[in-house]
Amino acid sequence: MSIEIKAPQFPESVQDGTIATWHKQPGEAVSRDELIVDIETDKVVLEVVAPADGVISEILKGEDETVVSNEVIAKFTAGAAGSAPTVEEAPVAAEEATTSAAGEAILSPAARKIAAEKGIDPESITGTGKDGRVTKEDAMNAQAAPKAAPVAAAPTVEVAAGERVEKRVPMTRMRKRIAERLLDASQSTAMLTTFNEVNMEPVMNLRKQYKDQFEKSHNGTRLGFMGFFVKAATEALKRFPAVNASIDGNDIVYHGYQDIGVAVSSDRGLVVPVLRDTDNMSLADMESTIRSYGMKAKEGKLSIEEMTGGTFTITNGGVFGSLLSTPIINPPQTAILGMHSIQERPIAENGQVVIKPMMYLALSYDHRLIDGKDAVQFLVAIKQMIEDPARILLEL
Repeated sequence: MSIEIKAPQFPESVQDGTIATWHKQPGEAVSRDELIVDIETDKVVLEVVAPADGVISEILKGEDETVVSNEVIAKFTAGAAGSAPTVEEAPVAAEEATTSAAGEAILSPAARKIAAEKGIDPESITGTGKDGRVTKEDAMNAQAAPKAAPVAAAPTVEVAAGERVEKRVPMTRMRKRIAERLLDASQSTAMLTTFNEVNMEPVMNLRKQYKDQFEKSHNGTRLGFMGFFVKAATEALKRFPAVNASIDGNDIVYHGYQDIGVAVSSDRGLVVPVLRDTDNMSLADMESTIRSYGMKAKEGKLSIEEMTGGTFTITNGGVFGSLLSTPIINPPQTAILGMHSIQERPIAENGQVVIKPMMYLALSYDHRLIDGKDAVQFLVAIKQMIEDPARILLEL
């Protein structure tokens, strides 16, 4: 039975995508739900899987070609027997009979390929399949034995003194989109930044005192710093609605909810998944969701829905060692909070010079909507809540 393979339905915020990688070629055997193609959009990479066991009969859209929602990109034949990708993988009955008779391991084609790629001796893999057959899962779970040091070192590529090497690669769609948005933000907003510093000692002491109990009580969720800042920002956004608003043409849209984006680094660039209705989230919910987003970002599994919207953003350059920076607004939002690294510095406290763990905070805001007074007071409110966490609970 012939089936059309289509691109997914893109959200309204995504106009089209690009074929990134075909993982299967025409005529190659494919199992149901096996990944066959990646489609890259401005925000995420979408995976398309096989609808059934069979083969791809024809690819209509090659790699780097642009596709739109529900566009047919390939034709699939369900139930058809596909060929093996390489000669090494071909299941030859006679060969298997020989290896079995000789007492050697019997490998499935997929297991043979994985073992070759990982450099694993098939004889070292324990088979769990029928008659001791080594399955694909057995090969994937097997660990390669340490290789002996080579007698002679492999030759290295020598670059002549003074030679200037360059490499040119095209931008990914996501990187191009990031560049466009950053340029648009700098050109279409009246962006200013106000700075302050916060004493992290109270939060650090609180975390030290309760982190083990917190983790046990919340199914392994760790108590971090970001949750406190999301909590503080949520309360501050309720006090200063303009910071939580957006500009739409000649209108100001005031949001009666707090959807806070948390910037997360991934191999493909910076992504900003959104915590929805943070006013209704507990600290444990925030930390658990942030951790989940971080893992998804590393694996490229964030969905478009998880990165759509948001009324305010928090970014933490401190995890990379940044001491002070000016974050750029994420339009149509009107403000973004930048956290930085914690460093011990001398400060004056009750007339005495003491050493405290301090963090610089930066709030970039759109001056078209937010006055300097509101921006400064918003940042001071966050500072006060972080330095006295009881204020968050008591809404002071």
